[in-house]
Amino acid sequence: MSLDATLARIDADLPAALDRLMALLRIPSISTDPAYADKCQQAADWLVEDLQSLGIAAEARATPGHPMVVGHVEGDGPHVLFYGHYDVQPVDPLDLWDRDPFDPAIEETAKGKVIRGRGSSDDKGQLMTFVEACRAWKAEHGSMPCRITFFFEGEEESGSPSLIPFLKENKEELKADIALICDTGLFESRVPAIMTQLRGLLGEEITLTGPDKDLHSGMYGGVARNPIRVLSRILANLHDDNGHIQVPHFYDGVPELSDEMTAQWEALNFDHGTFLGDVGLSKPAGEQDRSALEMIWSRPTAEINGIIGGYTGDGFKTVLPSKATAKVSFRLVGQQDPHALREHFRAWVRAQLPEDVSVDFHGHGASPASQMQTTHPAFESARSVLGAEWGHEAAFTGCGGSIPVAGYFKSILDMDTMLVGWGKDDDQIHSPNEKYDVESFHKGIRSWARILDAIR
Repeated sequence: MSLDATLARIDADLPAALDRLMALLRIPSISTDPAYADKCQQAADWLVEDLQSLGIAAEARATPGHPMVVGHVEGDGPHVLFYGHYDVQPVDPLDLWDRDPFDPAIEETAKGKVIRGRGSSDDKGQLMTFVEACRAWKAEHGSMPCRITFFFEGEEESGSPSLIPFLKENKEELKADIALICDTGLFESRVPAIMTQLRGLLGEEITLTGPDKDLHSGMYGGVARNPIRVLSRILANLHDDNGHIQVPHFYDGVPELSDEMTAQWEALNFDHGTFLGDVGLSKPAGEQDRSALEMIWSRPTAEINGIIGGYTGDGFKTVLPSKATAKVSFRLVGQQDPHALREHFRAWVRAQLPEDVSVDFHGHGASPASQMQTTHPAFESARSVLGAEWGHEAAFTGCGGSIPVAGYFKSILDMDTMLVGWGKDDDQIHSPNEKYDVESFHKGIRSWARILDAIR
């Protein structure tokens, strides 16, 4: 069988595949820091050269920021676009790393061998699982399994400022039957998961102003409005005693989970006690009429991410502050409109302001949720073959986080996205000592080979 030959090739070539990944990991492609702009270009050029070595017509395309890498393989069958990002997070605090983050190495741990280094899991290691699967297929069969467009971004970790313009300018070239993204993980580090819904994200910064200057609390306390006190009351009103969010119209567009998806999620036997226990907690604190998995994957949230006001230095200062600020984020689901919700939230805040207190708002992004249409045959094809690799039946899952590119593929390219990844919960992405299990890398390559074989 052609798949068996490809899998055998992957196994035999694993040492060389690891060497190639190590070479890419050594490039410090930190997109958010202008000092590393040349390193981002170097990583893009490295990927172009690697794709070209497979006979793929690839090039680095200039943007106002870091380059996009685009490559094309013609062929029969379905046309898939594979997306990944080659940029990485900054490494601070450096003193918490056990080794140079850009001097990657294979390490033995109690749980097995891991690849240690920045970008090993997010997202260079994951990106290369797909490239290596294509390399093995080409080596074994002389051609790729189907028509493929490779699309690698260099600004994912810095807000993707060039992404939307690039997608719009190259819409016809990039559009495919379906997009594939490898920037997610296994459920509980063991069950292959195909993400079918991603939450959107809305950010709001609120600044309340009372007196025109900081005041002496002995002279003015009690008689002057304290903006911290007003802000605290407003924030406390965000949720009722059962965890429901009280902003008017907040739940407009929030769907109920289908019976089929509910059954799949219940079959995962998610242990919220262990999940919360790992971070020193015990009881779910959100909507009390929802399961923990629903709250993480399919329900919207309102969270206070930071509060600033008054004197916060060492010691004590009896000040009545002029200003108080809070940063609030909303995770969105279904058809919630982030722009409409922003206005509803601002009106709700204004309605609670007493005399002598004014408010200023500063928005931080507004991306809608993404819901994948699992009726596309690639979804069931992928789910049907992953169990043979991982020993657990694959599940359609949600994701508590936000991956805006999937939404842009839908809204700009009219293309659904299948998100499949091999990361584990303890990969420490964005943190010191990031790692990617050698097992994840190896099985990830084999998994993509299985998926390509199933959908071609």
